Amino acid sequence: MLKGLIGKKVGMTQIFDANGSAVPITLIEAGPCFVTQIRLPETDGYTAVQLGFEEVKPKRLTGGELGHLKKNDLPPLKFIREFRSKDPQVKEGEKITVNLFAVGERVDVIGVSKGKGFQGGVKRYHFHGGPRTHGASDRERAPGSRSSTTTPGRVYKGSRGPGHMGDDRVTAQSLKVELVDAERNLLGVRGAVPGPKGGLVLINEARKQ
Repeated sequence: MLKGLIGKKVGMTQIFDANGSAVPITLIEAGPCFVTQIRLPETDGYTAVQLGFEEVKPKRLTGGELGHLKKNDLPPLKFIREFRSKDPQVKEGEKITVNLFAVGERVDVIGVSKGKGFQGGVKRYHFHGGPRTHGASDRERAPGSRSSTTTPGRVYKGSRGPGHMGDDRVTAQSLKVELVDAERNLLGVRGAVPGPKGGLVLINEARKQ
């Protein structure tokens, strides 16, 4: 059965459990999503469900996108993503809500992390830096030696150092569902979720149960 939704990160807050302990949660506006297409092995070579999320004005989409959605009498949808599922048990044109998940379940949340631009090794890889004393005036946040001299006489590919940080696809695994609010299409998961407020996220059933 399909266990996936597209959503938007709202932000973080806290709720209190039955024991009175504060639980940090991330609120996600999850769905409602529409089944825009079902991929089948006979036609596409694999099984998946294509979902659409967030209604927009028709002029925001191309003619091809509008035609694709019109086949199932669906409104113009901004985001379209695919979810792999061997036995989806849904039909094209069907509406899927946050009721798909229940409190206590585990989910994987995929998002794009915040972009940090070009950063040094200390911030990017948590390098220790150089000494603060003994005549070192400019080595405090330097990465240190990158390689040796004659052999190999170069820096190996993939060595950690300064460079572009963030703006990567990140999966937060096995987050516990703490809140399901069907009226407001809200899903609350314990802990942090990748990306900024308003960032697009994909919610899947956890692979590591």
